[in-house]
Amino acid sequence: MSPFRPAPSWLADAVLYQIYPQSFADSDGDGIGDFAGVTAHLDHLAWLGVNTVWLNPCFASPFNDAGYDVSDYLRVAPRYGTQDQLAELVEAAARRSIRVMLDLVAGHTSDQHAWFQAAVDDPDDDRYIWTDRTDGALPPGFVASPGSRPGGYLPNFFDSQPALNFGYARPHPDEPWRLPVDAPGPRANRAALREVMDHWLGLGLAGFRVDMAHSLVKDDPGMGATGALWSELRGWLDEAHPHAALLAEWGDPSTSVPAGFHSDFFLQFGGPSDGLPLRSLWNNGQGTVAEHWTQEHCYFDAAGQSSAGTFVQAWESVSGAIGDKGFITLPSANHDFSRLACGDRTAEQLPAAFAFQLTWPTLPAIYYGDEIGMRYVPDLPDHEGSRLGPRYNRAGSRTPMQWDGSPNAGFSTAPADQLYLPIDPDPGRPTVAAQRADEGSLLHLVRRLIALRRSHPELGARCATEVFHTGYPLVYLRGDRFLVVVNPRRERAEFPLPRPDLATARPVLGEGVTVDESGVVAAGFGYAVLDLRG
Repeated sequence: MSPFRPAPSWLADAVLYQIYPQSFADSDGDGIGDFAGVTAHLDHLAWLGVNTVWLNPCFASPFNDAGYDVSDYLRVAPRYGTQDQLAELVEAAARRSIRVMLDLVAGHTSDQHAWFQAAVDDPDDDRYIWTDRTDGALPPGFVASPGSRPGGYLPNFFDSQPALNFGYARPHPDEPWRLPVDAPGPRANRAALREVMDHWLGLGLAGFRVDMAHSLVKDDPGMGATGALWSELRGWLDEAHPHAALLAEWGDPSTSVPAGFHSDFFLQFGGPSDGLPLRSLWNNGQGTVAEHWTQEHCYFDAAGQSSAGTFVQAWESVSGAIGDKGFITLPSANHDFSRLACGDRTAEQLPAAFAFQLTWPTLPAIYYGDEIGMRYVPDLPDHEGSRLGPRYNRAGSRTPMQWDGSPNAGFSTAPADQLYLPIDPDPGRPTVAAQRADEGSLLHLVRRLIALRRSHPELGARCATEVFHTGYPLVYLRGDRFLVVVNPRRERAEFPLPRPDLATARPVLGEGVTVDESGVVAAGFGYAVLDLRG
């Protein structure tokens, strides 16, 4: 039996929508998106049918890492507006039955945070991981002290992001900076996490997506100490805010959900195969590519040289491990990973991808703009720490939302050279306005798929799934009622039905798929949701 309360009932029906706030909508003409801009476009989200919004970090920050370097957890960044405007956004969303979640950067702060500014001059401060060696020799990965304190600190990612000290799972007397998890500094940081969450949840927020949730306790093989930390926090949350949800950026639901998270994402990293399940679906080797990835082909590719089996096997394994304790979340993309429309993946390939994502038994997370097929924009300069490697520039997934055909695609009235990032220069770029006017557009399809999912529990995250074929086409049954057929390749695909009753399934929506006694035939890029009840 789980030691936690059941997940909030609303989460099982969540259709998430991720907003990168600086790129969504600019209300005041300074070139950067803001809270009021999001509020002004909530009707788009309500029309689309999403019911849960996740905002990337909006706390005070010097923005060396696009807001993931927090300088004050209890104050919003002025670029986005005021706390009152955030409250107005939350209230306006609630009137439309939309919940709003924030992004909690738990493992590190900015080097401009008051905690760090105090630590650099105080040898007794252990809120951060610090070695006070005076011989000039720092352990690998440590950065020299910028203050009067000798030695140096351990950062996460960039040097400007000092790691908060949650202790080491394996202390060692020869390395005195390896404090145990129950030392005063780690205890203070755990208490601070509660204070931060309590503050924002008290304003009506629905929960948090937790950045790099697996990274808190250092040198933690098996993640037992990190899991215990989150179990402690989940126990507090269950009592203090039982209707709030915690989503992990961990990439390993088999570990994170039993530890206390309500859901975790399949990500481009994490888990026993370092993110291969998600990459095996979407990653076509273009856009954001880490040099150590060895994957050659993905399933959603026109050439049709892969299989959905890698993903399905991982999903089956994870589902068996977490049972009814929580959920897996499947994103279309995110701020760190290429959009679906990337490289040579064309607009005609996107409907099949959404037919899959919105009928698979996971919580779907739509990245802003993916619903109209916004593309990953290549060759942008590094911006606010976007470049992580020679072929890994996250800026291409962070360009401004394309609302209409007006200047700057309706994102901002600022001069084009003052925008947070450039608008996609493609003159044929998709827009919300154009696709709203076209009943056959991707936007209308995504809306119909969301409505179908929310109207039928058989298509939700909890209902049974039977997979008949993981090649081309992908064929599966949801809840013994809806037969789903997806063919992401250019060539037609066929599959003999394993049960004669499936031949009676009638299309609810789709294109290019026929089902009869002879089997399933799917045209190139065809997809369909079919109802066995006629």
